[in-house]
Amino acid sequence: MKNVLNYINGEYLPPVADRWIDNYNPSSGEVYGQIPDSDKEDVALAYQAAKEAFSSWSNTTLEERSQILLKISQLILDNLDELAKAETLDNGKPISLSKNVDIPRAASNFSFFAKAITQFASEAHESVGLQAMNYTMRQPIGVVGCISPWNLPLYLFTWKIAPALAAGNCVVAKPSEVTPMTAYLLGKICNEAGLPKGVLNIVNGLGHTTGQAIVDHPNIKAISFTGGTKTGAQIAKLAAPMFKKLSLELGGKNPNIIFSDCNYEEMLQTTVRSSFANQGQICLCGSRIFVEKPIYEKFKKDFVEAVSMLKIGNPFNTDSDLGALVSKEHLEKVKSYIESAKDFGGEILFGGKTVNVANHENGYYLQPTIIEVKSNQCKLNQEEIFGPVVTIMPFDSEEEVLEMANDVSYGLSATLWTQNLDRTMRMTKRLQAGIVWVNTWVLRDLRTPFGGVKSSGVGREGGFEALRFFTEPKNICIKYQE
Repeated sequence: MKNVLNYINGEYLPPVADRWIDNYNPSSGEVYGQIPDSDKEDVALAYQAAKEAFSSWSNTTLEERSQILLKISQLILDNLDELAKAETLDNGKPISLSKNVDIPRAASNFSFFAKAITQFASEAHESVGLQAMNYTMRQPIGVVGCISPWNLPLYLFTWKIAPALAAGNCVVAKPSEVTPMTAYLLGKICNEAGLPKGVLNIVNGLGHTTGQAIVDHPNIKAISFTGGTKTGAQIAKLAAPMFKKLSLELGGKNPNIIFSDCNYEEMLQTTVRSSFANQGQICLCGSRIFVEKPIYEKFKKDFVEAVSMLKIGNPFNTDSDLGALVSKEHLEKVKSYIESAKDFGGEILFGGKTVNVANHENGYYLQPTIIEVKSNQCKLNQEEIFGPVVTIMPFDSEEEVLEMANDVSYGLSATLWTQNLDRTMRMTKRLQAGIVWVNTWVLRDLRTPFGGVKSSGVGREGGFEALRFFTEPKNICIKYQE
């Protein structure tokens, strides 16, 4: 059994109430450990440790802070194999994805913000003729809360923690209760890197207890959350009366728009990946595919053929393209959407069935699923499924596909495939999304702002946007005599 403990004030502690939650291996369906079922008492301990560490940490030099974060980054890479195995065991994703994407990106998050903080400059404004100088300080907020999801566990956990620490804050963080293992291992790395006690505190537990205790705490001044839109709305409702700063990265129902003048082979290969990477459990997956009519039938045939070649299997096998979904509950949710397809006139072109993997018969495996739909208004096109399910529809005109792409409550990302520059400029301007990729997908530069519009969230992460969120601006005006 691999049990997880809370990481508070640099030490590993059991939950105060001694309550525990089973932790499942998605690939086998078996319990392989337990995690703390923490409550407000554990959060209070974590807050107190963070509060006591804040004065010292916020006054460290940028160079010292940067060096500690760089060391954490290097130690993540030094422990790549152990962390990747833990991620795959916890999440069910292919080991190749954990080893080549998730864990390296976690290291990059620390490395990037370790360097970014040294370039994060204050502003100054000379009031010419008035003998006055204004300058704006950017000061750390204090103790902040970071709550991350299960789909990219260490990747998104560090995406929040790294800029918060770089800016001089102390953190009370909660990983998903479904995937806590790599966050648990991160505590050991932080100790080895010399991160002072109390600067980072990791409290495990359920969203409606542990997570809510973090949001409810009157002295945790900012909340950075990634997860579902309904949970984000509840956090906003709780946090708003306390005037907390909020960064909410929520759901997506992203359009993938394919014109007939695209680079067809590159588009097809990328669309398979953008549909089903991480079993479709990425908020950026292109789950609504719109294809221009002249190439629709060809695309439909080729896409089904390409997807049918994907191998679903034990995520620890290096040749598995898709692993297991994260939990039994999530598998049942995704299956319910597939089973409802006929209610909306949808036709399942491929997939839709659970998969029996040898020696892992109780694992949460599902075929990648392609459903042809007739209306963008159907449930399958309007609600976030967050699994290996995509819909496809034809379109006639630029105006028609823009209307369908935008006619949804979400606005996280969009993908556009065309060689027409004029069309690219027109459509990227009008697509209601925080991120638009043209002739690519998830090509990320960590300096750029990340986030969505509408029900996809509030605020932006990444680059200086994250450092701005985790600091408070203070303007100083000095009048002087000539």
